[in-house]
Amino acid sequence: MKLLSAFRAPNPRRVLMFIAEKGLTGIEVNNVDLGKLEHLAPDFRAKSPFAKVPALELDDGRVLTESRAICTYLEGLAPEPNLMGRDATERAFIEMVDRDAELYLFNGLATWIRHCHPGLAPLENPQFPDFGRAQGDKAQGIARWFDQRLATQEWIAGDRFTIADITAFCALEFARGLMKYNVGAAGLSHLQAWRDRMASRPSAAVT
Repeated sequence: MKLLSAFRAPNPRRVLMFIAEKGLTGIEVNNVDLGKLEHLAPDFRAKSPFAKVPALELDDGRVLTESRAICTYLEGLAPEPNLMGRDATERAFIEMVDRDAELYLFNGLATWIRHCHPGLAPLENPQFPDFGRAQGDKAQGIARWFDQRLATQEWIAGDRFTIADITAFCALEFARGLMKYNVGAAGLSHLQAWRDRMASRPSAAVT
């Protein structure tokens, strides 16, 4: 299999962390240079029609896009360590929180970054800074909600590490790196303690 990735991009990082947590080997990683707009090239768009990374090219030539779908496939190939739920109930609750992290925290922070960071202007043209800031404010409200959850539990989705932790971590690290958004400085002590636990995991080193 071949993973079409992009260095330091948050969605590919989600999949790379998932692969690392699974201990999977033998997946070739090819980086697409977003700065050079390689994701817009016809040969890449033939594999990823919306010109998005990551994309997982299977051995039979089919291509999976969307981070969550890729992780679902990999979970099926390597069920342990389990990251998405062991039965229908656990899977549903983990997916619920993972979707909360993706739709409201990750997407909000990413929209803030895409529309407000000058370095991303070539990728988000035109930028709408007011819209970006509004989405960033909403996402920071979601971060406060996660901080409250973590006051009573160790991990984002409950009492064990799951894919939801990967999604939330990659979202916050993306904002931390490009917008200097620091949850500890924002008074979110539980989220900061969780972030520090996440950062100590070997999988956090992949980018």
